[in-house]
Amino acid sequence: MGNTCNVCWIKKIEQKLIMEKNARIYVAGHRGLVGSAILANLRSKGYTNFLLRSHTELDLIKQADVEAFFRSERPEYVFLAAAYVGGIQANSVYRADFIYRNLMIQNNVIHAAWEYGVKKLLFLGSTCIYPREAPQPMREDCLLTSPLEYTNEPYAVAKIAGMKMCESFDLQYGCNFIAVMPTNLYGPNDNFHLENSHVLPAMLRKIHLAHCLEKEDWTALRADLDARPVEGIDGKASEEALRTLLARYGIRGEAVSLWGTGKPLREFLWSEEMADASVFVMEKVDFDDLRPAKGEVRNTHINIGTGEEVSIAQAARLIASVVGYGGEIRFDAGKPDGTLRKRCDVSRLHALGWKHSIELDEGVARLYAWYLNDIPNKTSK
Repeated sequence: MGNTCNVCWIKKIEQKLIMEKNARIYVAGHRGLVGSAILANLRSKGYTNFLLRSHTELDLIKQADVEAFFRSERPEYVFLAAAYVGGIQANSVYRADFIYRNLMIQNNVIHAAWEYGVKKLLFLGSTCIYPREAPQPMREDCLLTSPLEYTNEPYAVAKIAGMKMCESFDLQYGCNFIAVMPTNLYGPNDNFHLENSHVLPAMLRKIHLAHCLEKEDWTALRADLDARPVEGIDGKASEEALRTLLARYGIRGEAVSLWGTGKPLREFLWSEEMADASVFVMEKVDFDDLRPAKGEVRNTHINIGTGEEVSIAQAARLIASVVGYGGEIRFDAGKPDGTLRKRCDVSRLHALGWKHSIELDEGVARLYAWYLNDIPNKTSK
């Protein structure tokens, strides 16, 4: 199913199931990068009736607890944004955790949504589902056409399973479960762990800390580590101890070392725009709109992205410019690069009626402003 027939198989969006403003909406993972943005977007659009549970209140890995929640609360709409995520380092080391935890979360929530009559569910995957050598830009129909990228294969397999589970429940039971595949996301409430986070927030924090060392701004550096300790070490440690700690992560005043060669190309989408696209799909698109006119029903998911890409090196230089860092940006070619290109074909999304508006330079400036503002909020808790 290629681009040339995208429009022909998308039905006109009319006589849709209307999501009432007081509908019971469950946002799974509402404290994370994507979930928090979806919740904020829904609130801005006038939705008022939310079913929210933190991880400590509801562990989605436990099937009995998930079923009890759906049985008692009866959500009408579900945004499945909860997931176990991380960057190349985390995906490489915690392979069992990535496949087990994500499969369990997906299986439990999707099955309970069917069992307790959820009207519509939106499952959020990732463009890492596509083959390592996928043709660029990656169309939805290139799924499962060749091997996956090895470093994130367990996570990708889990997300593929979740997408196919939605599709299968739609076909067998007449559900209205839709899967969307966002590109690399960044934005408020991201994870800024120096090794286990995604590439853009990891680079931003490293460059910020290098800038603090460059300017000998120990007040800002200590505040950062008080907000987000590294290896259990916070800003109360001595200057010597903090220099030694950060040097282990390639962070020095005169230079910062980043993983890989810097050559891979990546597509980045501001998380609040991902949220807007998700709510748009929930409000405007049904599974039947995504079925082909004839033949096998497969690859009914929707890519969500910008369709634009930059190299990791370009993104790092942009961050340095926004932060004001004047040191050297180095790349450690001994560390893995991951997939060399992952640009989405977003023609299906555009045909449905949604397009991004926030470009990377604006997004990075927004993220850095949010990051600096978030530090005192965390240290005051």
